[in-house]
Amino acid sequence: MNFKIKFPPKKNKKYIKNFFKKKGLHEFIRFSKKREQKINELEMQESFKPELDDLYRLYQFIKLNNRTTILEFGSGWSSLLFALALSELKKEKFSKTKNLRRNNLFELFVLENEKKYLKKIKKKFMEKKYSTFTSKVHFHFSNVKMTNYQGNIATEYEKLPLCNPDFIYIDGPGQFNVKGNINGISTRHYDMMPMICDILKIEYFLIPGTIIVVDGRTANAIYLKNNLKRKWQYFNDRKNDQHIFCLRDKSLGYVNDRLISFYKSK
Repeated sequence: MNFKIKFPPKKNKKYIKNFFKKKGLHEFIRFSKKREQKINELEMQESFKPELDDLYRLYQFIKLNNRTTILEFGSGWSSLLFALALSELKKEKFSKTKNLRRNNLFELFVLENEKKYLKKIKKKFMEKKYSTFTSKVHFHFSNVKMTNYQGNIATEYEKLPLCNPDFIYIDGPGQFNVKGNINGISTRHYDMMPMICDILKIEYFLIPGTIIVVDGRTANAIYLKNNLKRKWQYFNDRKNDQHIFCLRDKSLGYVNDRLISFYKSK
């Protein structure tokens, strides 16, 4: 397949901070200065402070590679950046999408397994400062349970959003809000780790050119790398603690060819 993933260029902290200022995302900067602890007053997810470097990279992954549909496992600051990037692409590139067969063009699907977090991110999107986002955002809740997938103990969402994303971001679920056990094994233990298998179940639906970014979760990334069956290019970005996969299978046909051309467009 004639498609190469474009990686975000390295930028210093001053440049990235100015990026958030220019985008009007001043609260990202404000909360990023908080100490390394849970920020309970944040009107979104009771989560750790926003990492500006990581969020900037995610935004650039979407813009540089012209992504059309995002599936996000988990929710938080990244959800807002994804919606921003898609909104900008919709404004800049919509005229080039007329011949693309994409039913969820410039749409974000947020999948969350904790209702309190889903409620807070929905509320965040209703704030006036985010009202200019034109990308459509779908919020989905699903429980997560332990499962035995092809002989491996893992976790799975009980229900996935009906979409075929070309960008998947894995930063969920939390390992402790998982139901059940398999032979006594569960991720609800501090020495265990997240281990979703959902990508393996939908792998053959994914289109060539699809990008997956796993935030941390090294054990889970290794599990996916060792069990994915199609032709995936894998990058281990140790510095940024990310694992990147790109599906480089042969094109599925002329419809896929047009989409690949869009991915490479300027």
